[in-house]
Amino acid sequence: MSDPERGFPEAEHRRRVSALQGEMAKAEMDALLLTTPPDVHYVTGFLTRFWESPARPWFVLVPASGDPVAVIPSIGFDLMSKTWIGDIRTWDAPHPDDDGVTLLSSAISDLVPERGWIGLPMGLETHLRMPIADYARVAELSAPRRVSDATAVIQRVREIKSEAEIEKIRAACRVADAAFARVPEFARTGAPLDGVFRDFQVALLQEGADWVSYVAGGAGSGGYGDVISPADARPLQSGDVLMLDTGAVRDGYFCDFDRNFAIGKADDAARRAYAALHVATDAAISTIRPGMRAADLHRVIVDALRAEGATPGGGRLGHGLGLTLTEWPSLTPLDRTELREGMVLTIEPGVKIAPGRIMVHEENIVLRNTGAELLSYRAPAELQVLE
Repeated sequence: MSDPERGFPEAEHRRRVSALQGEMAKAEMDALLLTTPPDVHYVTGFLTRFWESPARPWFVLVPASGDPVAVIPSIGFDLMSKTWIGDIRTWDAPHPDDDGVTLLSSAISDLVPERGWIGLPMGLETHLRMPIADYARVAELSAPRRVSDATAVIQRVREIKSEAEIEKIRAACRVADAAFARVPEFARTGAPLDGVFRDFQVALLQEGADWVSYVAGGAGSGGYGDVISPADARPLQSGDVLMLDTGAVRDGYFCDFDRNFAIGKADDAARRAYAALHVATDAAISTIRPGMRAADLHRVIVDALRAEGATPGGGRLGHGLGLTLTEWPSLTPLDRTELREGMVLTIEPGVKIAPGRIMVHEENIVLRNTGAELLSYRAPAELQVLE
């Protein structure tokens, strides 16, 4: 299967903006202010790793009707002009006294009525990518216009992926699938864990990742202690369980799934834990349907693990996926978000094997009207042993 073409046609971005404007109308918002890399990319198609530099803020304003306006540092003009955005306003940044404040305030005045409302994402899984002091100045200069929370506006639109987006995520999953298939080449008894992590990242890049924003995992006798610690130089030993987890990026979209391997041999507890994770993942994949709540799917996973005699791990057991490594919703007992057709999700059960020893498993799916469609290859039913 060939990879999808890079980027998206203008029609795709116009569809997204139209959907956002529909949600804005329901919330009675006159403009939507976006400041973060995924939101700006979603609306404009502006894709760059220059966001790694915190020195400059970037802004996109989506009006209640009409096309978005980009208010950006001049260094980004050439790249932004290659997108579908026609109104691009720039300043020379970084500017210690006026880093886009006046220019953004002027654009707001152009687009928003004097007594109008500006939407800004403020809730969970959002942040403001500009100095707080500058935000206060923009609010002061834009008064009496007021700001309201636009978290639901952006999340309800972005959580439903178009077929073009799904193909991007599927392509990222293919990259990771190919890299996981190469793990036996470099993960073996005596190999240092940090070297395995590096070799895995190299494999991801060789298989077609544009960059590897996230590699995590762990290794330990019969299981591991956590899945977020940096790798150290401890050599893998016989009886270890190795887990590798990746958020490789392809054309701006993430995959996010893991694989477990036993080094040399696997004890009975590790095999049982892996089998329980596989059964629970199957239960979630076979049960999920549009109209369920995130909390409902969490319960399906927990019940399946307990039925296998396993102790479910704490925290969320899956999440949304797309332009960021993790998106809403979260599969927890508290998240009542409705699961809808077109959502891309991870199914991520975890179990406690013993004190200080856990195992987790993760797959990527898209929710269709009839249920789940796997985007990652399904992991083998039995824990793979690497000699």
